[in-house]
Amino acid sequence: MDVRAVADPDERAAESALRPTSLEEFEGQPRVAEQLGLVLAAARGRGGVPDHVLLSGPPGLGKTTLAMIIATEMTAPLRISSGPAIQHAGDLAAILSGLVEGEVLFLDEIHRLSRPAEEMLYLAMEDFRVDVVVGKGPGATAIPIEIPRFTLVGATTRAGLLPGPLRDRFGFTGQLDFYAAADLDHIVRRSAVLLGVDLDPEGAAEIARRSRGTPRIANRLLRRVRDFAEVRGSGRLTQAVAAAALELYEVDAIGLDRLDRAVLTAVCKRFAGGPVGLSTLAISVGEERETVEEVAEPFLVREGFLMRTPRGRVATPAAWQHLGLRPPRDAGAGVPGATPDPDLFA
Repeated sequence: MDVRAVADPDERAAESALRPTSLEEFEGQPRVAEQLGLVLAAARGRGGVPDHVLLSGPPGLGKTTLAMIIATEMTAPLRISSGPAIQHAGDLAAILSGLVEGEVLFLDEIHRLSRPAEEMLYLAMEDFRVDVVVGKGPGATAIPIEIPRFTLVGATTRAGLLPGPLRDRFGFTGQLDFYAAADLDHIVRRSAVLLGVDLDPEGAAEIARRSRGTPRIANRLLRRVRDFAEVRGSGRLTQAVAAAALELYEVDAIGLDRLDRAVLTAVCKRFAGGPVGLSTLAISVGEERETVEEVAEPFLVREGFLMRTPRGRVATPAAWQHLGLRPPRDAGAGVPGATPDPDLFA
């Protein structure tokens, strides 16, 4: 089973019914929720619109949900688009000119905006104006168009790719972090109630442990375990049912899926623990280089199974232990910090 945090359109539809609708219901990011709550409360008190908001963090942590909550808290309409969908400045001008006073504009993957659209956005965010160019060449004329005051909510998984001038125009920046297992446990239980699922506390904990710190993955696993319980069980989601279902879907005890284990196995077995180049590693597991780098590696590095070094990827002692393999004594030789634990050879 694929446990990447990116959602396809069908999954987004399934998620919509499970999203929290207020900051009080939004769990797992207490600091961001409190800070954002103050920004929104102050704007309501002044009778104005909130500052522009930038939300950054890995996929599946709740950036879209927070944008919806901002619109709900401000009783304002919400318009959703994304950076890749806005190819030309004219596309952005059409969106901005159609906004109403106080509207919340959510731009997902804002770091992927085209340069002309990005430059138009600077002016819109600061002066609430867009300049539409009419004509071509020396006879071209820029016609300024006033737009209503609005709140831009930008979401990015790569804040470092945002140009400084764009990043500086946001009045509030929230960094979302991976969720603790206890918070995911609460999210799974809440989703189970909304889905009408009979879920044991131990079953919820089992799903939470395998969710890679990501609510989107937790809700996805809950739906798959529900399917398993309805078809092959009594319908009740116990710890045993959850474990059996996730084993069937190839999600192991700490959330590694087929691709994760394939990457670790390749580094350990085929390349003696590394170092191995990314392109070579991708070919060995039959995946694209970008898939390995953007889907598998972040979790493996965060969990301490894989190291990125100037010479290539290196498996850590934890990777050998997790796969139940015994590393050779020269595994990772020449790479600082990659020497296996001597206890592994006992």
